[in-house]
Amino acid sequence: MNMANTYTQIYIQIVFATSERVASVPERHTDRVYRYITGIVQESGHKLIAINGMPDHVHVLIGYNPSQSLSDLVRDVKCDSTKFINDNRLGIGRFAWQEGYGAFSYARSQLDAVAKYIMNQRDHHRVRSFRDEYVEMLRKFDVAFDDRYLFKWRDSCPAPDGAD
Repeated sequence: MNMANTYTQIYIQIVFATSERVASVPERHTDRVYRYITGIVQESGHKLIAINGMPDHVHVLIGYNPSQSLSDLVRDVKCDSTKFINDNRLGIGRFAWQEGYGAFSYARSQLDAVAKYIMNQRDHHRVRSFRDEYVEMLRKFDVAFDDRYLFKWRDSCPAPDGAD
């Protein structure tokens, strides 16, 4: 008797921010933190395609394995990496991720462009705030949202257009 297998091809970009969007992990430690997050993703049965960010947020592009819920994966990544950062004193003060995240799905044909976008975060944010980037992603994917429940945005660092 043959048993049917399950085959999937699901690509998701996950975006999450540091608590209060404070730049609390010095740039010299980001590679170590990204490698640790990569390990969590891979140990959970997913394929990490790209990871990068800015001092106040991270983008993670994965080949998603639906045997684990997305919310459980994000919880594990955030909880385990927070402990790693704090235990190894890689952050400035007590590190934490902010509640919530964004998750956006892509077709295989879009992966190269999305990975390039993720790897070029520094260039993108020279001209555009994280808030503008995130809201544009929500609108592009037609995700209904309430401004009151988006990430907490720092008032001390307004977006280039003055809207923060």
